Parts: sequence; C-alpha cells; structure tokens
Amino acid sequence: MTNPLNNPFFLIPVVSGLIFILAGYVMLKFPPKNINSIYGYRTNSSMKNKERWDFAQTYSAMESIKLGALLSLIGILGLWYHPATAVAMFMGITLLALTVLALLLRVENAIKRKFEK
Repeated sequence: MTNPLNNPFFLIPVVSGLIFILAGYVMLKFPPKNINSIYGYRTNSSMKNKERWDFAQTYSAMESIKLGALLSLIGILGLWYHPATAVAMFMGITLLALTVLALLLRVENAIKRKFEK
C-alpha cells in the first residue's frame, strides 16, 4: 500500500481542509471586535460598516468550517486514488484554490443579499 503522505492529492486537501476548519473555529469563538486590517474576513464590502463586518466574520467562519470539511473529505479519496505526483499536485492545489474562491464568492454573495437591497 502506498503511503498517503506521499500523495499530494491526499496531503494538500486534507491538511488545508483541517486548517480551514481550525481557522473557522477560531474566528467563530474569537471574532475581531472592530474593523481592522490585520485579523478577520477583510474585503471592501465587509469593511464598509460595523454591521457588515460582524456579519462577514460569523458567516465566513461558518463557511470556512463547512468548506474545510468538504475539502478534507475529498482529499480522503487520495487514500485510494494515486495519480502521478505532478497530476496529484495539480489536483490538490486546484482543489485548494477552488475552495478559497468558493469561500470568497459565498461570503460576498451573502453580504450582497443581506445588505444591498
């Protein structure tokens, strides 16, 4: 049996997914109190006012946890699927990039739905 730690299709999504889950949990339990440029979900739309900021922090934390879990579950397929290293690396990085994009799109759309009526 091949060691899953040698398979980027397993390693990248699972580790990244766990980081998303941990970051989401920390953001949920310890959200930034004020708009700042250091800590939190920081985009132009989330930083327009305090109400948007607070909503974006909570929503992005929950979405990070959900998407991190999904990313990790997809990565578990790497226990059985062993493509060539270059292909596995491309697949792992692509999954990570798509997760980041999905997080941004989901949170920005939620902000838009809630505040831009």
